[in-house]
Amino acid sequence: MNVILRQDVEGLGFEFEVVSVKPGYARNFLIPRGLVSVATPNNVKALNEVLETRKAEEASLIASAKEKSAKLDGLVVKIEAKVGSGDKLFGSVNNADLAEALVKAGVEIEKKNIKIPGNTIKRLGKYEAKVRFHREVEVDYSFEIVPDAASIKAAEEAAKTRAELAKLDAEKASRANTEEGSFFNFDNPIYANDKKAKKEEETTEEVVAEEAPKTEE
Repeated sequence: MNVILRQDVEGLGFEFEVVSVKPGYARNFLIPRGLVSVATPNNVKALNEVLETRKAEEASLIASAKEKSAKLDGLVVKIEAKVGSGDKLFGSVNNADLAEALVKAGVEIEKKNIKIPGNTIKRLGKYEAKVRFHREVEVDYSFEIVPDAASIKAAEEAAKTRAELAKLDAEKASRANTEEGSFFNFDNPIYANDKKAKKEEETTEEVVAEEAPKTEE
């Protein structure tokens, strides 16, 4: 059902905005708390009359909103987060984190006016959020979640450890191959002794053959 916001409501919009919500949500939560009124023809007519009387004020608000939104052009925001294994975050990043980062960058914005798809982010990467400065001023803003200094250091140490282990494994494999090949090495002492014994045996046979008397024909 369509309702008229009587004040700014996080996740829905700004005061005087007409939005669509689930009937149960409107009847059980929004209406009892005085946050909205049902967008009946009479209420919509009254809304338009109010906006007409506020025309000059609204124009000023829109101009201010556009000025703020212009600051997002070319603005690079990287939110640092603690990272676990791979690109998965410890915890998550939400609209409050982005609002804080934008304020630090000089853009005045409240978290309730930022909408992140899925509401929370749990992995590193580039994302896009809808940033609203007014009912009529909305910007799609791209930002990035990056690992913090502690996570980068931990990742570097882990990579160094893996490299050292890989080096040790390679050296171990190389030694194993060398030792296996030594059984067929002609310089192997066992082989050398066998070769010497065989040579001595051949020499002895030659001497015996020479000393043996020749038979007369």
